[in-house]
Amino acid sequence: MHEFQLPLGNPVLIFSLILLIILLSPILLRRLNIPGIIGLIISGVIIGPHGLNILEKNSAVDLFSTIGLLYIMFIAGLELDMNQFKANRNKSVLFGFFTFIFPLTIGFPVCYYFLDYSLNASLLTASMFATHTLVAYPIVSKLGISKNQAVAITVGGTILTDTAVLIILAIIMGNNEGNLNQEFWIKLGISLVIFSAIMFYLIPKIAKWFFSKLESEKHSHYIFVLAVVFFAAFLAEVAGLEPIIGAFVAGLALNKLIPHSSALMNRIEFIGNSLFIPFFLISVGMIVNVSVITKGPEALIVAGTLTVVALFGKWFAALFTQLVFKYSAAQRQLIFGLSSSHAAATLAVILVGYKAGILDENILNGTIILILVTCIVASFATEKAAKKIVLEMEDDHSDLKKSIEFTNEHILIPIANLERISKLLEFSIFIKDKKSANPVSILSVVSNNDEAEINILKTRSKLEEFVKQASASETKVNIITTIDHNRASGIARISREIMADIIILGWPHRSGLMDKLIGEKVDNILNNTDKTTFICHFEKPLVLHKRLAIVIPPLGEHENGFEQWYTKMSKLAQELSIPILLCCNETTRNSVNKLMKKARLTASIVPYLFEDWDDFFVLSKVINVDDLIVLVCARKGAASHMNVLENLPSKLEKHFEKNSRIVIYPLQFNQRIGTERYDDITPEPLRKGIETVQKIGRGIGNIFKKEDLDETI
Repeated sequence: MHEFQLPLGNPVLIFSLILLIILLSPILLRRLNIPGIIGLIISGVIIGPHGLNILEKNSAVDLFSTIGLLYIMFIAGLELDMNQFKANRNKSVLFGFFTFIFPLTIGFPVCYYFLDYSLNASLLTASMFATHTLVAYPIVSKLGISKNQAVAITVGGTILTDTAVLIILAIIMGNNEGNLNQEFWIKLGISLVIFSAIMFYLIPKIAKWFFSKLESEKHSHYIFVLAVVFFAAFLAEVAGLEPIIGAFVAGLALNKLIPHSSALMNRIEFIGNSLFIPFFLISVGMIVNVSVITKGPEALIVAGTLTVVALFGKWFAALFTQLVFKYSAAQRQLIFGLSSSHAAATLAVILVGYKAGILDENILNGTIILILVTCIVASFATEKAAKKIVLEMEDDHSDLKKSIEFTNEHILIPIANLERISKLLEFSIFIKDKKSANPVSILSVVSNNDEAEINILKTRSKLEEFVKQASASETKVNIITTIDHNRASGIARISREIMADIIILGWPHRSGLMDKLIGEKVDNILNNTDKTTFICHFEKPLVLHKRLAIVIPPLGEHENGFEQWYTKMSKLAQELSIPILLCCNETTRNSVNKLMKKARLTASIVPYLFEDWDDFFVLSKVINVDDLIVLVCARKGAASHMNVLENLPSKLEKHFEKNSRIVIYPLQFNQRIGTERYDDITPEPLRKGIETVQKIGRGIGNIFKKEDLDETI
């Protein structure tokens, strides 16, 4: 029975208890409509040293708690939409100023005149009001609104205000110790410059090299990311900042290399939200000492004053932010909810001040009560506001959904080469609509011969590996193997059977003479299907591209599939956190801008006026080797079809061989054209016959014609 003596000492028993709390407290409190975060904090109060004393704060609890806090800040930096953050950086700076100056301005007079504390103590306590910890961020992330502009500026403001507060802390401590001299300022400035250079220049280069060299070692990617997070936290501490700043900066540094829909991101969020972050919330509760309420009126007055000032300071900051940027009431409440919780940086400031003798026990106990109250208020406010914003987003997109039916989209990936499928599958996961219940279907067409059944079994067993790859990012994959005399006809047949909306093909090999005489396989697929088709070749991992160069022909905006393919490319740019170089004429560019406003797409666009299609390769002046080239073509008979488009894909391969490239053939028809009465009468055989004769003529001509290697367009 000695194993059950309180506080518990057996590490296995302690870990089992923590896991039970993480499992049960959110489930029980969800029935009472109370956010799960509050349940974890209250659980920490109950089992902590100031409650039932079941657990005590020891090195193991502190370690897991620190990991959880760093995880919250890291995920916040990682999920930040960098394109939107850059577009709103001025707003983030202004919100950071508001959420810093209002609590400081209100808090200092209250502490100095009302609570009668010294100058250093009043300034330190007031600066504590300005900090905030993103305790409620997991609520926003879970409800899928982490890309909302209100969230972006709040997260951006967090790093600014916390950095400012922690610098004030360093200054006050230096002043208290009498070290506030020229040497102090020089040391602080140099350490910040070195830290920034390592995190934003060196770490991304190392990460790119690591991800490209060990592309198949998926488990190593997660270990590498964790190592970067804790190394960044340590570097921040060495630089005189708090470790949470380092974790957030690590998230920003790796942001472009870890797409939100990737398997790596899923692993990071899964482990953090399942274990480390709940552990941190429980440890916050374990600090709370409810008995301070019984220590006389002074403790209650200090605790009440600190809590009221902290909440009002953050509320005024959110109100002014709403008025300046004309946000909705729900967005104001969301900003207040995210920025009103005090935990990590607040504790750091107060504990440092208490240990240095600047602050007394009443401030320390009052701060603990403040942490509990603000975390509860923040959780309720954030969840309520986040749900309102989700409903507003659904209402805003109702008209869009009528024009773009993506909710049940079905993506088909026909494969011929197993080596290419990994990148094609990753691409399809990035562009797939997460609300679609349909899986990504991988198709293998087996020749109809005596060994067809054996080949089907072999192919299915090889494809099982890619089902695991997709499941790591919570994407369903369906494997289809079929028998057909011709691969192209098999693809066309299956695409109709499963009602596929998008077909993703690998880049075809160079064709021989027989293919030219009989007809290209890709041409056959395009002629027999009318769905949006992506033909892809990726020279490097998708995350290593720096720009998406989209080239759109005149009248491309009049294709039925224009909205569909552009939305997918915008989603890809957002996932990779890269801008779009838009090469098209002015009319098409205006149509793209209208679509972006209508669909609320956030990808950053760099326009480039391009109209001379007879001199297509003039684009080499603006396209770099790290760009992913997207050429929009068109099937014959389509609004944007031009003769020059027919040979561009092959010439694109020749002149941009080091670039990754995608050729898109947009959706041609929304429904079958024609009437049932005249189904038997069609010019299709005649048209195909003429095209075949033309191809045979060109093929025979090529036999006697030596290709000029220096041919230019």
